Amino acid sequence: MIFRYLATGCNFSALAFYFARGNNTVSKIVADTTRNIWECLKDLYMPVPTAEKWKTIADRFQDLWNLPNCAIDGKHIRIQKIPKSGSSNFNYKSYHSLVLMASCDADGIFTTIDVGQAGRNSDGGVFRACRLGRWLDINGLDIPTGIKLPHDQGDIQMFPYYFVADEAFPLKSYLMRPYPRRVLDNKKRIFNYRLSRGRKTIECAFGMMASKFKVLSTPILCVNEETISSIIRCMCVLHNFIRIREGRAYQPQYHKETEMNMNIGMNLELENENNNLPTRNSASGLRDYLSNYFIQPQSALPWQWNYCTS
Repeated sequence: MIFRYLATGCNFSALAFYFARGNNTVSKIVADTTRNIWECLKDLYMPVPTAEKWKTIADRFQDLWNLPNCAIDGKHIRIQKIPKSGSSNFNYKSYHSLVLMASCDADGIFTTIDVGQAGRNSDGGVFRACRLGRWLDINGLDIPTGIKLPHDQGDIQMFPYYFVADEAFPLKSYLMRPYPRRVLDNKKRIFNYRLSRGRKTIECAFGMMASKFKVLSTPILCVNEETISSIIRCMCVLHNFIRIREGRAYQPQYHKETEMNMNIGMNLELENENNNLPTRNSASGLRDYLSNYFIQPQSALPWQWNYCTS
């Protein structure tokens, strides 16, 4: 019954009619079943990442998207108005929602999720209030301290691991966001493009989950907030289950031998910019360092090399 509900998006009344049960009974069955699925599968298909797992995720991002990182974003889950909730869940898109704050690896598999923040809050506000944001502030996720960027010839020997987010999130040493559009030059545009290559994985993960579970195509017709949160957590862990058991892994967009031939001559003006790389450990300094790193010949994308050397 629960899989019929998640896959088709039918409401509790339709399930109650189909199974000849009352709405309250069906609601309780859905709540208990989704909670049990989450408890049974979360340790297998969404465990808390270890330091070695974070390194594996970063390496996979580098292989696929030429960017060592982990993507993060928020998704508004449309819901029916909860009684006596006022406008707390009414978002800027003009419907009631709860926010799913999630991060994923390079293959669109969720690594962390946080469910239940009110829809009226922005992604940045939800990030600061959710457990992921608080853990990152106190370095409580066992994330390694840093690593030398591939082919890096700059001054910073150990660049911190970081998440990638959109403009709605704050800029932190562990959270990289794009440059504002009003101050863009070519170097900053390249940086924004490289970040978008990594950040699209979380958007794809949300899209794949929505295509599997049609219940996300319409408002979740439930008035119990805890039940809604259980349904969302259940869908996330089932998404991981399907991706790991039956999904098709992404393939790198270029061959390794292409990368081995990347350190040949290019524009000398770009190489000379490396002499003025910022070395301070502030978030803006690290972003500027990364933007300079991306335009260096040894770290440019393969198609950029082919274009510049042709």
